[in-house]
Amino acid sequence: MNIDTIVDKEYAGLSFRALAAAPVSALRGLSPRDARALAQAFNVHSVRDLAELALVKWAAAIVTLADQELPEPVALAQEHLLDDGLEMTFPASDPISVDAGATRIEVAPDMVDAHDDHQHAETVAQSTETGMQVAAATPPKQPARPQRRH
Repeated sequence: MNIDTIVDKEYAGLSFRALAAAPVSALRGLSPRDARALAQAFNVHSVRDLAELALVKWAAAIVTLADQELPEPVALAQEHLLDDGLEMTFPASDPISVDAGATRIEVAPDMVDAHDDHQHAETVAQSTETGMQVAAATPPKQPARPQRRH
């Protein structure tokens, strides 16, 4: 990494020791106003002060460890259920399937003919039939003739 890409131009080419002693505003993206706020809030004046700030070290340690941490036993069990769920007849990503502990449906449910089992199939059929009869009995409309202007 070229260190000059993360410091302001006036600090380019300095040694690491000099950069560590430089004010935090030497870091690209930190303005003098931001530097004053860090000094007031955390007594941070140099790049070294910022790097040695306990809060920064704690945050960096937490993130490093979080990236290496193994999933909790509950998460592992749920992942295992999802892996086994690939053979299920409903999506394995369904959170209900994970919480219910279902891993497989052994026998598929009886299938019904949706055409005959529709809640309002008879009403829909009657309405369609009535609409077709009305359409057949109604004479087609003649297009309106444009009126001429005189």
